[in-house]
Amino acid sequence: MKYRRLGRSGVKVSEISLGSWLTYGGSVEDETAIACIDRAYELGINFFDTANVYRRGEAEKVVGKALGKYPRDSFVLATKGFGQMGDGPNDRGLSRKHIFEQVHASLKRLNVDYIDLWQCHRYDTETPLDETLRAIDDLVRQGKILYAGVSEWSAVQIQDALHLADKFLLDRIVSNQPQYSMLERYIEKDIIPLCEREGIGQVVWSPLAQGVLTGKYRPGSAHPEGSRATHPATSGAISRLLTEENLQRVEQLRAIAEQKDCTLAQLALAWVLRQPNVSSAIVGASRPSQVDDNVGAVNVELTDEDVTEIEKILA
Repeated sequence: MKYRRLGRSGVKVSEISLGSWLTYGGSVEDETAIACIDRAYELGINFFDTANVYRRGEAEKVVGKALGKYPRDSFVLATKGFGQMGDGPNDRGLSRKHIFEQVHASLKRLNVDYIDLWQCHRYDTETPLDETLRAIDDLVRQGKILYAGVSEWSAVQIQDALHLADKFLLDRIVSNQPQYSMLERYIEKDIIPLCEREGIGQVVWSPLAQGVLTGKYRPGSAHPEGSRATHPATSGAISRLLTEENLQRVEQLRAIAEQKDCTLAQLALAWVLRQPNVSSAIVGASRPSQVDDNVGAVNVELTDEDVTEIEKILA
């Protein structure tokens, strides 16, 4: 495994990290989820990402149970808060009340004394930004969280947060968690340039475009039974990526992967990791063998010629 700094912070995270969105705490048996986490840990992955809203806390419980047998200082644990966690008017958002309550609830579910990276899962238009940042700063000073990050914030929102943090001497965010892959590149225009200047690392989710970049979906063929495209809970999210144009691109990328003697998934992850501003790429896994395949991406070196050829395909 190879490691990178999380933004400008001193902590180092594995280039490949393991997430629990759409999988742990529900759609994958707990024993299988724990086996995936165990395999990831064995292979040197030290960065594990979850969120309070994943299965309403159940994913956090599974992650906490799996990691509980390892030394606390040997892994970096990330979770998030913002989404709906109850039926009350204050059971969502980034108010001081909700942040404090959810951080403490996450600590209990994860069965840890502190959270390495706590992230604002989305931007809250109904809460003053300084209220959110002061609440996070207080939790950092209390030792409940070590670092703070955001997820799916725009460049303007990130810049505003940095400005307020500097103005009021509050703890700065060190990471952003956006969607980023060969098929989803919106962060390249404004977000990456800003974050490179300000020392914020990208912890990208869905680097395999929800499985499209693994090559399991073929042009003109029925979707594999049991895949995300055939599951009612996930088919909507992946449908916009499963265009004929994208599937043809994947077929062309397959030839490059064969030349590099790597899998399509490894090629896609290596392409994401070519970005110096990417601190880690979050992958999901429903079986341990997928973890093995994804970890192999850290040893795939893309030449300038490879990147140029890939750009032609993606253009």
